Amino acid sequence: MAVLHLTAAPHRTWFFAGAVQLIAAMGWWMGELGARYVGWFSPPAWAVPPGWLHAYVMLYGVFPFFIFGFLMTAVPNWLGEGRIPRTCYVPAAGLMLAGALATYVGATAGVAFLRWGTGLALAGWALAWSGLFDLVRRTTRPDRRYPLVVLTLTAVGFLLHASVLAWLASGEVSLFRLARIGAIWFFLLPLFFNVSHRMIPFFSSRALPDYPVVRPSWSVPLFTAGSVVHGVLELAGLTAWTWIPDGVMLAVVLYLLVAWRGWRSLPVPLLSMLHIAFAVLALALALHVLQGLVWLGGRAVLGLAPLHLLAIGYFSAMLMAMVSRVSLGHSGRPLVADRLTFGCFLGVLASAVLRVAADLAPGAPWLMPAAALLWLASFGAWAWRYVPFYFLPRVDGRPG
Repeated sequence: MAVLHLTAAPHRTWFFAGAVQLIAAMGWWMGELGARYVGWFSPPAWAVPPGWLHAYVMLYGVFPFFIFGFLMTAVPNWLGEGRIPRTCYVPAAGLMLAGALATYVGATAGVAFLRWGTGLALAGWALAWSGLFDLVRRTTRPDRRYPLVVLTLTAVGFLLHASVLAWLASGEVSLFRLARIGAIWFFLLPLFFNVSHRMIPFFSSRALPDYPVVRPSWSVPLFTAGSVVHGVLELAGLTAWTWIPDGVMLAVVLYLLVAWRGWRSLPVPLLSMLHIAFAVLALALALHVLQGLVWLGGRAVLGLAPLHLLAIGYFSAMLMAMVSRVSLGHSGRPLVADRLTFGCFLGVLASAVLRVAADLAPGAPWLMPAAALLWLASFGAWAWRYVPFYFLPRVDGRPG
C-alpha cells in the first residue's frame, strides 16, 4: 500500500527519489572533504577528479529530480487540464536513480560505470521530458508561454547533460567545462528564476490580503538574456566582463524584491522562505558583479564564493522552500512551516555562509567539511519530516 501511495502522484515519486539522492550526494562529498582536509581517512583513487564529480552529481544528479517533480505537478495546473501518466514518471525517476547508483559505483570502479550512470540518467530525463511535452502539445489552452519556457530550459539541460557523456567517452575536457558552466547559466539559473517569477507572487497573493501580483513582462527575457550572456562570456574566457550581465540581472532582482514586498511575508514562515531565498539571489549576483570587477583589475580574490552562494543560498534554499510548500499542499496538510522546517531552511542558509567563508579564508580548511555537514544535517532533518508524506494517503481524503 505504501508503494502505491509513493507512485500515486509525480511529486511523491520524484521528491522521494530526490531526497535519497541529495542525502547520498552530500554524504559522499562530506566524506571526501573530511578525508582531504581533516584526515578522517585516506581518500581512494577516484576515476575522475572528485571536484568534477561533485559538480556533476549536484548539478545534474540532484536538482533535476525536484525540477521534474515540481513541473509534473505545476504544468498540468498551469494548463488547467491533463495529467502525467504513472507509466511515464515512475520509470523515468527509476532510470535516473539507477543512473545515480551507477555513478557512485563508477567513482571508484572506473569511467565505464560513469558512462552507464550518465546514460541511464539521460534516458530517464528524456522520458520525463517527453511526458511534459506530450501534455503541452495536446493542450487546447492558448497561453502556453510558461510551459514552453520550462520545456525549452529542461531540453537545454538535457543537451548539456549529454555533453558529460561525450566527455566521458572522448576525454575532451572542454565538453565537461561546457556542461559545468552551462548547467548554471544556461539551465538552472534561468529555470529557477522563471519558476520564482511565476510562483512567488502567486503564493503571496494566496497568503497575504490585498497583495498585488506583479510580473513585469520584460523581467524574464532580460534576466534570462543576462544569464546566457554571462555563460557565453565565461566559456569564452572573458570573465572580466561578466559583471555587465550580472549587473543587469541584479537590477532585475532588486526591482522585483521591492515590487513583491517580501517584508510582508515575514509573519508567514512558509511564504517568507521563498522571499528570503530570492533575496539571497540578489546577494549572490552582487558577489558575481564584484568578482567580475576584481577580474577587470587583474585579480580574483573571491574564489568560488559567488558561485556557492548562488548554488546553496538560492538554488538549494529555494528548492527546500518550494518543495516544502508543494509537499504540504498536495498531502492535504495546512500550508504552515513548523519550527523544524524553518530551522532546516535557516541551516541551509548558514551552510551557504560557511561555504562562502571557506572560499574567503583558505587558511581554515575545516570550514568546507563543516559547511557540508550542516547542509547534510539540514536536508537530512527536512527529509525526516517530509519523506513520510510520500508514503501516506492525503490527510483530507482526496486522491493524489
